[in-house]
Amino acid sequence: MSTTSIVRSRPPAASRSQQGDPGTLRGRLSRPSVFLFVILTSQLMVVLDTTIVNVALPHIEGGLHFSGSGLSWVLNAYLLTFGGLLLLGARCGDLLGRRRTFLTGIAIFSLSSLLGGFAVTGWMLLSARAFQGVGAALAAPSSLALLTTVFAEGSQRVRAIGLFTTVSAAGGAIGLVAGGILTELVSWRWVMFVNVPIGLVVWLVGRVVLVETERRNGHFDVAGALTSTLGMGSLVLGLVEASTKGWTSMTTVASLVVGVALLGAFVQVERRAQEPILPLRLFNSATRTVANVSRGLVYAGMFGMFFFAGQFLQDVQGYSPLRAGLAFLPVPFSVFVSSQLVSKVLASRFRPKVLMLTGITTVLVSLVLSSQLHAGFSYGQLLVALVLLGVGSGISLVSLTTASLAGVGPDDAGAASGLVNVMQQVGAALGLAVLVGVLGAVAGHSQLSSSSGAGVATHTLVHGLDVTFAVAALFAVAAFGLVAALVRLPATEPAAARVVAEGEAEAAAGEDGFGFEVEAAGACTGDCFEWADPDLVA
Repeated sequence: MSTTSIVRSRPPAASRSQQGDPGTLRGRLSRPSVFLFVILTSQLMVVLDTTIVNVALPHIEGGLHFSGSGLSWVLNAYLLTFGGLLLLGARCGDLLGRRRTFLTGIAIFSLSSLLGGFAVTGWMLLSARAFQGVGAALAAPSSLALLTTVFAEGSQRVRAIGLFTTVSAAGGAIGLVAGGILTELVSWRWVMFVNVPIGLVVWLVGRVVLVETERRNGHFDVAGALTSTLGMGSLVLGLVEASTKGWTSMTTVASLVVGVALLGAFVQVERRAQEPILPLRLFNSATRTVANVSRGLVYAGMFGMFFFAGQFLQDVQGYSPLRAGLAFLPVPFSVFVSSQLVSKVLASRFRPKVLMLTGITTVLVSLVLSSQLHAGFSYGQLLVALVLLGVGSGISLVSLTTASLAGVGPDDAGAASGLVNVMQQVGAALGLAVLVGVLGAVAGHSQLSSSSGAGVATHTLVHGLDVTFAVAALFAVAAFGLVAALVRLPATEPAAARVVAEGEAEAAAGEDGFGFEVEAAGACTGDCFEWADPDLVA
């Protein structure tokens, strides 16, 4: 078949009446690139907040008088509510409309950030972090679902997902950089305040450029939402408590048992529910299931690297928060370069499975190199590991995200997108909890603090970090094995042919700043996508 006979559904453009005069502000905003700005910026905010407080933790501890164990909940309060409520957030988008759900989530996230910045007690900050997670759980699945609804399968969606995945993978590292800069130059409170102006811009622009998806008549799967949220929360709680109270603690054992029981109940509820929060048919595809699980494993290793490398630089090497944050700059840069290379070049030339395995292998090498830490470890050696981590993440996560959404129908787009984000956040939370437990078991009660930065304590701590990174590498080994054995995706010839045809179409239609097609007014046929908010168009 010739390439010119392959026709792709183009991202629908708005008519002139829907967009407004191209010379007006509203007309300029009604473009695919502005739509992507809203989606990508929102994703950056919610991912960035998983790590932005890391470098600021010592300052938060002193400012709000946290105990050592209480301080860990500054991270976990966000991860638990974010990961635990993502499926409910995805369901809200399906039933209430994804635009409405997205904007509500951004509003909750921004307001919670403002309140957290003004916190004067520990419980106020923890409450704000928990509500940030609620807002993120509403916004994140709706953002990815809106993206996959707008861009049809093909190179356009691959490019959009490439940008989305770049932000998702680099956001954690950017959070470390931003947290170090804000903490040292201004105050730890600005790791919360920084979200407010960004969130306000996203909400205002999103109000104009996003179009509501069709609302469905149905019911919320309350039993499924409760069992999944409480089950995942209890499981993470058990792993977190194991790192401080031990695996035989009643709190640890009870939390883990309750978590497993609730997740088992969740599966039974979903089997019987008329409108399940997570349709189990999404797991009928071994490829989609393995892609999601492997994504969680990759994120588990990544966030372990971010957390422990940052602590190593500050507490063993004596870096300031600013210098430690800046040390992670190579990660988002390498993620961006590699993910764009995949989405624009490599995806059309190599099988997706090859890209997955290549990326995961690169992450594995990075974690193995990190397991060779010692007190005299130079930043140059760590730099190699960080660059490899960024490159491997960018390569693997673009292809894993595409595989996670392959073949999903419009009715399941919200749930499938929610599942992608669930695996990302829960993988990070569970992985970090496991690794903290490993460090505690190997290094005893040694703390990551400057007071233990000499002699035997330093040797014990660094040895513990080496073992911890080696365990993190096992996450990558598991992901590699799963993908190698179970992922089945078609060859790339049809996709390559599609790219050729799309390139010819793009040359005729022109592109906007992100490389997405811009069609002349009135050029689209059928049901054109309404880039502008119809409620605001005169």
